[in-house]
Amino acid sequence: MIYLDYQATTPLAPEALDAMLPWLRDQHANPHSAHAAGRKAKAVVEVARDQVAALLPPGGTLAFTSGATEALNWAIKGLGGPVVTLASEHAAVLDTVAALRSGGQEVTVLPVGGDGLVDLDQARGAIMPGTKLVAAMLVNNEIGVIQPIAALAEIAHTAGALLLCDAVQGYGRVDIPAACDLVAVSGHKIYGPKGIGALWVRGGIMLAPLLHGGGQEAFGRSGTLSPALCAGFGTAAALMATRGAEDAAHVERLWTLATQRLGPDWQINGSRDQRYRGNLNVRRDGLDVARLMSRLRDVAFSAGSACASGSGRASHVLRAIGLGEAQARSSLRIGFGRYTSEAELTDAIDRIMLAADAQRIAA
Repeated sequence: MIYLDYQATTPLAPEALDAMLPWLRDQHANPHSAHAAGRKAKAVVEVARDQVAALLPPGGTLAFTSGATEALNWAIKGLGGPVVTLASEHAAVLDTVAALRSGGQEVTVLPVGGDGLVDLDQARGAIMPGTKLVAAMLVNNEIGVIQPIAALAEIAHTAGALLLCDAVQGYGRVDIPAACDLVAVSGHKIYGPKGIGALWVRGGIMLAPLLHGGGQEAFGRSGTLSPALCAGFGTAAALMATRGAEDAAHVERLWTLATQRLGPDWQINGSRDQRYRGNLNVRRDGLDVARLMSRLRDVAFSAGSACASGSGRASHVLRAIGLGEAQARSSLRIGFGRYTSEAELTDAIDRIMLAADAQRIAA
């Protein structure tokens, strides 16, 4: 299997697995217990907290969650509306603000341009005094476009609003602007384990809990933390810090290889320049991506967000940048990163092109 679906999830780093194994095999204490074994588990959690927070702005508090979906839900529901967000956001944001709207709260969803970027003048017109929260994704999960988060934060602060940054795809890869007020991140997008994420909250911001119970975690978040998951997440974050330049250079080489090999028949969806290079979303008019995926079962790539797979709907992100239904359905996402070899990517690209050519001949 050639794995090219890094936006859906990344492979688990061996170092992260090694950090987790003792807490899965030998250690079983509850990190919220007061005895010695519990304190030892708690110490592991706190080391991981510092490792994850090291890649986030200073002056805030990090709360572990079950993932970024919980973190985003918590931030949005914990603060409430009025909320302004973007049409290209992840479903964890769009469905949550839709829930607020159904409860009578004010929600504004801004369009994005053909390049996937928000128009800052439109944002200034929508983010007015009285707006409580602006929610925007740093790096889009489907097309890799990098939003002007610092500029959005400035607009939000001028209006007296807070800025929530969904940094899931950008964390450790793209600098997170210091002006953010809340940041959601996820373990399994940075070569860590699934089932853990975090919400960073700037000092002085009060956030109502989403989950009630024991109130064990920061801001009263309830639920027993897993030392194993925390250790894996923390180790993965530390690797992102130490390997950042190396990973970025590798991704740049892979991007150049892929785009040159695909050639002019394939069009890049979204901004070519203002994007994370490990996300290559391309289309070839007339291509049936569903058939392509069925033919290339040993190459893992995506026709859209894994979170919406099986819905039968074309990507809302591709529709948001102005693609028609047929164009959206002729688009595919190739995601690569630390463990992708140039040989694997070359082989996969060649096979994708060969299968696409066969479709064209058959038509």
